[in-house]
Amino acid sequence: MASPANSFVGTPYWMAPEVILAMDEGQYDGKADIWSLGITCIEMAERKPPLFNMNAMSALYHIAQNDSPTLQSKEWTDSFRRFVDYCLQKMPQERPTSVELLRHDFVRRDRPLRVLIDLIQRTKDAVRELDNLQYRKMKKILFQETRNGPLNESQEDEEDSEHGTSLNRELDSLGSNHSIPSMSVSTGSQSSSVNSMQEVMDDSSSELVMMHDDESPVNSSSSVVQRKDHVFIRDEAGHGDPRPEPRPTQSVQSQALHYRNRERFATIKSASLVTRQIHEHEQENELREQMSGYKRMRRQHQKQLIALENKLKAEMDEHRLKLQKEVETHANNSSIELEKLAKKQVAIIEKEAKVAAADEKKFQQQILAQQKKDLTTFLESQKKQYKICKEKIKEEMNEDHSTPKKEKQERISKHKENLQHTQAEEEAHLLTQQRLYYDKNCRFFKRKIMIKRHEVEQQNIREELNKKRTQKEMEHAMLIRHDESTRELEYRQLHTLQKLRMDLIRLQHQTELENQLEYNKRRERELHRKHVMELRQQPKNLKAMEMQIKKQFQDTCKVQTKQYKALKNHQLEVTPKNEHKTILKTLKDEQTRKLAILAEQYEQSINEMMASQALRLDEAQEAECQALRLQLQQEMELLNAYQSKIKMQTEAQHERELQKLEQRVSLRRAHLEQKIEEELAALQKERSERIKYLLERQEREIETFDMESLRMGFGNLVTLDFPKEDYR
Repeated sequence: MASPANSFVGTPYWMAPEVILAMDEGQYDGKADIWSLGITCIEMAERKPPLFNMNAMSALYHIAQNDSPTLQSKEWTDSFRRFVDYCLQKMPQERPTSVELLRHDFVRRDRPLRVLIDLIQRTKDAVRELDNLQYRKMKKILFQETRNGPLNESQEDEEDSEHGTSLNRELDSLGSNHSIPSMSVSTGSQSSSVNSMQEVMDDSSSELVMMHDDESPVNSSSSVVQRKDHVFIRDEAGHGDPRPEPRPTQSVQSQALHYRNRERFATIKSASLVTRQIHEHEQENELREQMSGYKRMRRQHQKQLIALENKLKAEMDEHRLKLQKEVETHANNSSIELEKLAKKQVAIIEKEAKVAAADEKKFQQQILAQQKKDLTTFLESQKKQYKICKEKIKEEMNEDHSTPKKEKQERISKHKENLQHTQAEEEAHLLTQQRLYYDKNCRFFKRKIMIKRHEVEQQNIREELNKKRTQKEMEHAMLIRHDESTRELEYRQLHTLQKLRMDLIRLQHQTELENQLEYNKRRERELHRKHVMELRQQPKNLKAMEMQIKKQFQDTCKVQTKQYKALKNHQLEVTPKNEHKTILKTLKDEQTRKLAILAEQYEQSINEMMASQALRLDEAQEAECQALRLQLQQEMELLNAYQSKIKMQTEAQHERELQKLEQRVSLRRAHLEQKIEEELAALQKERSERIKYLLERQEREIETFDMESLRMGFGNLVTLDFPKEDYR
């Protein structure tokens, strides 16, 4: 919502606190217009917005950090006060919406229907009366100038600018009661920011021609005198310019007609007010440019901070993506290595199984070959023993001649049978022992193979667990390295962001100080210009006061002259004629003495008046200078205080950000260390459980194998040796 005071567009007096803070912090919504409505209500009630007498830079800090403004005067109704306070809630969330404002008591109350029309009509009447008064004054001045002739050079130098301005203003008001900008201020139209003045100056020639044609009854003759880009219309009272009067062209006439049609819109501003607003508009142009530059700088600073934050965020995202890829690569490599190790272990187990089967077969073949060899040797020894026994029995039978031959044959056969039976039993026993030896040693060899397989399994699981532990330790070292690199990047980014923020705040504060110093210089220049104008105006005021004293002196002299004549007539009437000459002389001397005293008093009054006026002017100007210096010093101190406060708040914010980062980094490191401890503990628990499970399974397998061996009658196979001839 824009303010009605168009000459102050771009200044911060109507800006809501969140709009000012949005230059640094973010966005705002339509509640800012509600704030501007409340400020406009205060402006319409008090003729100016709050903090209007303060520099724009200082007003920014006041609006953003101070409490909401209120109506100062006590003459307003409570409903209007509540409406203004309702609009000027500090927090945007507590501020009403337009729909809620339409339901307010101040808006819904009964009011006269023609109040605005009556107010406008009354203002237009006042403006018309003011313009008529100004016209009558100017007509009187022009009449005196025509009657008394041209002024002397000193008066013309002093009053030229005033008469020119007033004359043009009154000529503007003669055509209608509309406000046409005065031509005496057209020099300000060269400013690039005042577009409306540029349009008026483009049509200045046609306007003056139109005014010259329409207002011909005002002056007997007129001449258009052009000086640079100024155009003046002066009364010459019959003294015309010998140069031919310029005639308006068709384009000029069309522009004049356009301007005339445009100026038929009635306004409630007088010509003097329009002129003053044009001057204020030109003076405020520099302030608007300064303020717009300041806003541009704040927006640029905000863009730089946002750009840096986005850049740092992108850098952090890229860094984290890189670390995540590295972690995923390590996990994939670890999984691949474990798969390779598992395949390798399976291959080793299969190879060991094949080797064990080959060794078992070879061992069995060795035992069978040895037993076959032993059996052959045993059978050969039995054959030899059988022959020896047979020969021995034959010899015994041959030596015994008493035994019949048949009996001998029976005895020999029986002995052969016994010997064969014994040898068969021995052979069977040998075969039994060999079978038992074979089975027992095969069983023992199987047990040995199983123990060797268990050792290979234990070695494999230890190798796998050691590999996992090594990979986990490498992963933990990589995570710690990632955490340290992330911490370094976070600290570096925070330092970069805080450094840029401090540099921008320092630049902003320097710009604010420069603007404040420029504002101080401008205020001092304006005061100096005012004092110069007062000094230039002082001779006119002194001359007017001197003329007043002179008039009083003349009136006193006239009174004394009348009194002297009355006294003279009275004295001549009551005094003999021969004493008339003496009395006339005495009265003449007395009158001369009194006039001399009166002349001395007149000169003394003039001197005292001039001294007192000069003294009062010097004291007033010095007091104004002191007040201005005090005000500017207070504003500078306030600006410095606010800048120090902003700097301290920024430093406190940086300290909080650093502490928050340190807390976040320490917490993340603690979580990482806790995660490492938990993973190591889980890995150790897995290691213990897997080894325990493997040993228990292997122990159960050995127990089952030994129990089966016991059931098979092999006894204890733990200390079994491999004897070669124990079966004999």
